[in-house]
Amino acid sequence: MSLKSDPKTWTDPRQLLGLDGELAAKAHLEGAGYRILAHRFRVGRFEVDLIAERNGLVAFIEVKSRKGTGFGRPAEAVTWGKRREMVRVAKAWEDRAGRRADGLVIRFDVVEVMLGSDGAVASVLHIEDAFRPGWR
Repeated sequence: MSLKSDPKTWTDPRQLLGLDGELAAKAHLEGAGYRILAHRFRVGRFEVDLIAERNGLVAFIEVKSRKGTGFGRPAEAVTWGKRREMVRVAKAWEDRAGRRADGLVIRFDVVEVMLGSDGAVASVLHIEDAFRPGWR
């Protein structure tokens, strides 16, 4: 895991909630046979939470964690701006990894993580092919 700072020093509970969700999503995906290629992959100021591969398909994954649905389902928080950001990161990752020309199949997913009031993971929902950009 490549975090810029030590989570033990974080004071914002939203950061810790997000990290808990990402770790739960990572475990869920690994249990489903995915190999995690990157966690919090950054290109400049843009970031994607997870990059995972299974059976020749690479998924760029945004993880959204919530303790309730008072503000909607977690996946609803993946705005057009975040989608555009994920596409930019995917293009940069393809170039850096040298994987653009080998028939790579790319997909954009969202993982919703619902946490109970005690912080324990209540459910994980993997939404495959959550959106399709115009460049594919």
